[in-house]
Amino acid sequence: MIDSKNRPTVAIVGASTDRRKFGNKAVRAHVQAGFEVFPIHPSEETVEGLPAFRSLADLPVARLDRVTLYVAPHVVMSLLEGLTAKPCGMLILNPGTETPEVVARAKELGLNVVSGCSILSAGVTPEMFPDE
Repeated sequence: MIDSKNRPTVAIVGASTDRRKFGNKAVRAHVQAGFEVFPIHPSEETVEGLPAFRSLADLPVARLDRVTLYVAPHVVMSLLEGLTAKPCGMLILNPGTETPEVVARAKELGLNVVSGCSILSAGVTPEMFPDE
């Protein structure tokens, strides 16, 4: 578990209120792992009891340790410029979000790109989070 005074921050772009979706499981996984979680969703007010934000620019922190994406590649491409609004330690492209074009553009923008499952990198598995 992470020290609550020095909790790492994570923005989850594509956070969902649907507990069957990985964008929801990622919120729960990062909370369980001790992260300060910022769900990003264009229209929801809360996700899993946490306030949801429309964009990274709206977050009440100056920097993020991670930004993790749970949106389709064509949406990722339209969001990449905005992902530079807050400095972040790493941009995690979850399975299904990455394409060679997305990775190349993210690197052009100076983002530290990691391809993989952010739920697993939080030290848990998606199966730990029931769909109900």
